[in-house]
Amino acid sequence: MLKNSSVLITGGTGSFGSSFVPMTLKKYNPRRLVIYSRDEIKQWEMAKLYGDDERVRFFIGDVRDKDRLARALHSIDYVVHAAATKIVPTAEYNPFECVKTNINGAMNLIDACIDQGVKRVVALSTDKASSPANLYGATKLVSDKLFIAGNSYSGDTGTRFSVVRYGNVMGSRGSVIPFFLSLMKKGELPITDERMTRFMITLEEGVDLVWRAFEDAVGGETYVKKIPSMNIMDIAKAVAPEAKQKVIGIRPGEKLHEQMIAREDAPYTYEYDDYFKILPTIHNWSLDPARISNGRRVDSEFTYSSDNNSEWMSVEVLRKWVAANRTKIGKV
Repeated sequence: MLKNSSVLITGGTGSFGSSFVPMTLKKYNPRRLVIYSRDEIKQWEMAKLYGDDERVRFFIGDVRDKDRLARALHSIDYVVHAAATKIVPTAEYNPFECVKTNINGAMNLIDACIDQGVKRVVALSTDKASSPANLYGATKLVSDKLFIAGNSYSGDTGTRFSVVRYGNVMGSRGSVIPFFLSLMKKGELPITDERMTRFMITLEEGVDLVWRAFEDAVGGETYVKKIPSMNIMDIAKAVAPEAKQKVIGIRPGEKLHEQMIAREDAPYTYEYDDYFKILPTIHNWSLDPARISNGRRVDSEFTYSSDNNSEWMSVEVLRKWVAANRTKIGKV
């Protein structure tokens, strides 16, 4: 689908973009891949990786700026929306700014994509958007709803929107693994709660889920990949086995467990071999055979949470992954 097409990724210099760009260039060979973001330094550093590759373009801009989006989206076929204000404490202390980027930015992108005739848009969501307990999660839930409703809003233009949702990305900037690694020499790791669990997904798996959404979506679906969980104590043992652990308590807005599918979503959720799909509730789209395809409806009480997961990652598996990826952990 993406072969010989024009693709744009918002927030493209972030963790997701650092994997999406090279993987998409290699697999699909798009005619043009545009990295749209507001950080000129990150763009400058990223541009060095691609040299004279004429397929890769860089566009300075902010999703808050609708006119700039319209310019960047000219002749674009496919869009990945990865731009967001996503650090939980930052969002709590700067709520207006978080709303401007995560909600107003989503509205701007939806309008601009429809106006410019973009074919398909995939928006990145987060586990925090399921039963949100903090402002960041609440804004991403609104964003998800906006992209889903965008399919109705676009009418006959043909622009189709879908969402992908995943949890803790292993080794990404600001995540727990590089944080623990940075504290190894001090010999003590802060643990918020010994019961805490997290989903574990690689950036490569996240990219694969976005590709699946582009290929599969009719419009309005939310894709959730099946991934393993880990207890925070096991993560600490895998990353820094010699360090002591000190329980410091859960931070404001932090959840004990990650949740990606709430019980309220169960009536509209279907299971597939390696992912789930939450269908939109509007316009009876959840009953559409084309959207359901070969899915199996989940139980009415079903939830998908990191503590009730059927698949768990072992300490040894994570330890091997850290050893194999040590040089790039925390760099993207």
